[in-house]
Amino acid sequence: MSKFASIFSDKEMATRRKSNNNTRRKKKSGKNGLSRTTKSYFASLCTLVLVLIALVSKSFSGCKTLNGGFLSHGHIPDLERVVTAKGTPEQIVSYEGMTISYNPAKHVPNWVAWELTADETRGKEPRAQNFQADESVAGCADPWDYSYSGYDRGHMAPASDMKWSRNAMKESFYMTNICPQVKSFNSGTWKRLEEKCRTWAQCDSAIVIIAGPVLTDSITESIGDNRVAVPKRFFKIIASPYANPPRGIAFILNNGKNKGGLQEAAVSIDSVESLTGHDFFSTLPDDIERLVESQCRFHYWSTLKPTEK
Repeated sequence: MSKFASIFSDKEMATRRKSNNNTRRKKKSGKNGLSRTTKSYFASLCTLVLVLIALVSKSFSGCKTLNGGFLSHGHIPDLERVVTAKGTPEQIVSYEGMTISYNPAKHVPNWVAWELTADETRGKEPRAQNFQADESVAGCADPWDYSYSGYDRGHMAPASDMKWSRNAMKESFYMTNICPQVKSFNSGTWKRLEEKCRTWAQCDSAIVIIAGPVLTDSITESIGDNRVAVPKRFFKIIASPYANPPRGIAFILNNGKNKGGLQEAAVSIDSVESLTGHDFFSTLPDDIERLVESQCRFHYWSTLKPTEK
């Protein structure tokens, strides 16, 4: 399972320690009978308590639940966990930068999930070029299945999202992360959506992305000796669960031409769940899950701008 960075900064929670003054002073009583040293001690203690209260309050700002309360934690675990549609063949594979449900019957992933932080979008690792099968995964496609097929080896989790780690970059070229895509789609609409996601990660500090083929469609075409299924459509969902308020959006795209671009392809996450049978973000608190999965506010997402750093 890949990591998910905590929303709360360690710097916000850190307090500076002052060195102890070992010089002993002669106690002098004040009007109420307490020594000046004792008064000073209680005053310092009260100040420390107030500072701690302020720090904790600041740390939880921006993490309100829909009912006006506060989340009791800064990191919601297992946001990349997907409940795959019942009866779907799968092998779950956890890589450094992504989690994959691989379908050994179709030789493509059911879904690929990963988190993307603002810092990770600024990674410098060069792009790998070596597509390879993951020998530990049953039914894994071979790079040669795509040769002379007319289809690109299309990444579900893009290599450009993995520039923060050499190993994550390498693993993004495993065939478990690849589907047959029409060249103009892979280098056009799909690529533009990938770029949008990196912008959104920079806006919100961290987002969760889940992408994959729509395997509930009637698929009649396959390629290569392994008969790799050629999907007719793909989905991609994006959630920003730590934003205030939390938000989400999804896209269903044809493996080819998409009239109207991303705006026409935008749907709610609920719509993708209905289409695929998968259940996303089940570990979110129920009120936040309902909000995130019911939205389809493309104009809002399209106007987000990265925070300067």
